[in-house]
Amino acid sequence: MNTEVIAHIRTDFPEKFGLPRQSGLVEELEGVIEFTEKYRDPEAVRGLEGFDYLWLIWQFETGKDPGEWSPTVRPPRLGGNTRIGVFATRSPFRPNPIGLSCVRLKSVEYTPEGPKIHVTGIDMRDKTPIFDIKPYLPYADAHPGAAAGFTDSETEKENTKLLWVEDPENALSKLPEEKRQGAIKLLEQDIRPGYQKDPDRVYGVGFAGFNIRFTSDGAKVTVVGADPLE
Repeated sequence: MNTEVIAHIRTDFPEKFGLPRQSGLVEELEGVIEFTEKYRDPEAVRGLEGFDYLWLIWQFETGKDPGEWSPTVRPPRLGGNTRIGVFATRSPFRPNPIGLSCVRLKSVEYTPEGPKIHVTGIDMRDKTPIFDIKPYLPYADAHPGAAAGFTDSETEKENTKLLWVEDPENALSKLPEEKRQGAIKLLEQDIRPGYQKDPDRVYGVGFAGFNIRFTSDGAKVTVVGADPLE
């Protein structure tokens, strides 16, 4: 069986650091799906506008050799010390580097270069390859009240609390106005690696053409600068 890349998604993230840990956590983060030449037929998306959400099947960029894997991984949200079976996690370090994201469909744009699908709630870096697009079906895909394994633990719930974001120097004003709210919502998620807790460490995340620098004490994020990416 041959698997082809049908599209790539354009986003505001030039690298993996800073990406939300799951799709849908930051609704303000937008992406545009652009099809490869073979799959630009407008007929392929006929009826898509009738759905609110889509499943995207895409390729992780793990940096590991194909076929290299471990039966257990150490989820950062558990401090990076606890091992969990790889199939009980959504770690990118898997036998096959395949990601699955549920995103909100904003619009379908028809252009001379083929249809472009505008989505929100993304968790993918810029130019991520996409293998397939499927509509989300509430009657089959939603399971309210389902058990969530180790993510139901008190430690994990503490780790997923939103942080307060302060911008004392008004650094985020350098970003395009339509990108500022997305930057704030992103920083609220505590995008630091789970095993790094130094409140004085300055982090930098690439977003919307800027390097946003910040510190965090685990309860509050303080933006200390924002400079254009070179």
